[in-house]
Amino acid sequence: MTKMKIGTGDWIVVCDGRKALILENLGDRMFPNLHTKEVREQSDLPTQAQGSAAPGRVYQSTGAARSSIEQTDWHDEAERSFLKALAERLDTAVTSGETSALTIVASPRALGMIRADYSDALRKAISGEVAKDLVKMPVYEIEKQLLS
Repeated sequence: MTKMKIGTGDWIVVCDGRKALILENLGDRMFPNLHTKEVREQSDLPTQAQGSAAPGRVYQSTGAARSSIEQTDWHDEAERSFLKALAERLDTAVTSGETSALTIVASPRALGMIRADYSDALRKAISGEVAKDLVKMPVYEIEKQLLS
């Protein structure tokens, strides 16, 4: 990976489907200094607490044939909802002038999910995307990974 250039005031958003760190560069392009601006987390409830209904059944109009309907993946739905809320927060930040440029660092799966929720203004403000899962690392380690 080539060395990233992060301007003063730019945001680095490090996320996966359950946690997001919004970091702001308080340094300059030569000597970035990332600080945590915001942390967002969602609780990860067990499956039985999220949905308890058995999978549905479909009965054919003729004969005795039946088939089942795939059960909803509640963890996947929770991740999609979390990432949609994060994209809305980032869109608000861009349109209100909190930041003018940001970089998204997310696991490949989360990156694919959040892209669907980008607004036009957010797409224009994104200066880069990195498909890495760094959300569990401390900020100094994230900085080292991105800037080395």
